Amino acid sequence: MPYGVVVRTTVNLTPDIEAELARLRREQGLGTSEALVLLARRGLNQPEVPTPFRQRTASVGARVDVTNIGDVLEILDDE
Repeated sequence: MPYGVVVRTTVNLTPDIEAELARLRREQGLGTSEALVLLARRGLNQPEVPTPFRQRTASVGARVDVTNIGDVLEILDDE
């Protein structure tokens, strides 16, 4: 084994990870441990996913029907 330290443990894989592990083993002729290490390294090398933008809203008490933009612009012009 080329990795040095041997650790034996049980890993529960989701079906998508299990399928990718099987694909790597089949296509690249890797053993289970080698394929799992490869997948882990790929995951470690992924850039961090930024937090998705979420628009914050606050109630200001105004009730304006914005389905007709002309009416909205007229209300804004009056003020």
